[in-house]
Amino acid sequence: MAKIYTIHPETPQTRTLEQITAALKDGAVMLYPTDTVYAIGCDLNAKSAITRVRQIKQLANDKPLTFLCPSLSDIASYAIVSNTAYRIMKHLIPGPYTFLLPTTKLVPKLVMNPKRKTTGIRVPDHRVCQGLMQTLGNPIISTSAYLPTDEDMAETAMRQIEHPISGAELFDRLDKLVDLIIDDGSEPQIQVSTILELTTETPLVLRRGLGWEAVADWDTGGDGDEQPA
Repeated sequence: MAKIYTIHPETPQTRTLEQITAALKDGAVMLYPTDTVYAIGCDLNAKSAITRVRQIKQLANDKPLTFLCPSLSDIASYAIVSNTAYRIMKHLIPGPYTFLLPTTKLVPKLVMNPKRKTTGIRVPDHRVCQGLMQTLGNPIISTSAYLPTDEDMAETAMRQIEHPISGAELFDRLDKLVDLIIDDGSEPQIQVSTILELTTETPLVLRRGLGWEAVADWDTGGDGDEQPA
């Protein structure tokens, strides 16, 4: 069974953050809230934990994983950021946006797309996520808590609008798959992040999610083949 940590959503307790991040450094996998959906994640530098995340989600090794960074300056350490990408990200973060970017050598191979050497990076507008990263000192993996046995994402979203899943139900479903569950009292959301392709000179919207209206002018109908999990 997973260990549940109850944490304050606005002022996360320092001791609780320290206990969680100590476990993450030892390779724990967690279920945690973000500014979009609940996510399954771990320390970016814990290779065994990343492997477990891929197994839980049944993701092929060529499927890039998203990870969270605390700020734009941190993104620059893990991705090659063009002037255009910098201006776009500075305008949008923190917020519900995933940026698909070329990686630097600091990104583990287990996380990136091995052919394109790209990955998805987010800067969340969420105090628990920010507290975790600041205490841990590393970015954290963030892949939605939807499991492979769930329906197609669109069908899942429609079903949950009519019959929303509760936090208790979500915790019960993931209880035997993760080591830690972080409960900030929020109920699971159904809207995912908007994914922006920033590896090219012209930005592309690969997935419409929260905040999509702010980047609607860039939507050229990307097919989403390289979407991170």
